[in-house]
Amino acid sequence: MLEPLRQGLPPLDPSAVSSAASCALPARYEAVGSARQFTRKTLVSWELEERFDDIALVVSELVTNALRHALPADTPRAACPIGATEDAPVRLHMMRWTSRLVCAVRDPSDDSPVAREEAEDDFSAESGRGLFLVDSFSDGWGWHPLAGALNGKVVWALFQLA
Repeated sequence: MLEPLRQGLPPLDPSAVSSAASCALPARYEAVGSARQFTRKTLVSWELEERFDDIALVVSELVTNALRHALPADTPRAACPIGATEDAPVRLHMMRWTSRLVCAVRDPSDDSPVAREEAEDDFSAESGRGLFLVDSFSDGWGWHPLAGALNGKVVWALFQLA
């Protein structure tokens, strides 16, 4: 288990954000592709398309983790069509400041992300390296529980911009 980490997260003051975008993602693994498309479209509109590869990889890992580990086991995986926002359990947020970008994935689980211990890492395994990749390709990441009327958590990754 990882303790909530807010260190390195830009201020949450909405007036400090220069641009923001978000999209709802249904409980379907195809939503990972939709998240990448949304990321490309957003980065192009912000003239940051040169950062697409790293940011899209991190977004893919964060969304995959949310779909795989943060939804109840009985969540229907095909009930909500791609693009529908009703009952979409996962949401991708992108926020841009002058010198940094944050990608944040909100999910309904109160459980903390779980990173594998380095000694356990099997780099030939097909899964289990998501948070390692997030850590490797972003300039920082963390998570925090949601408060108030919202349940769940947000897992975020920070990218410094030139």
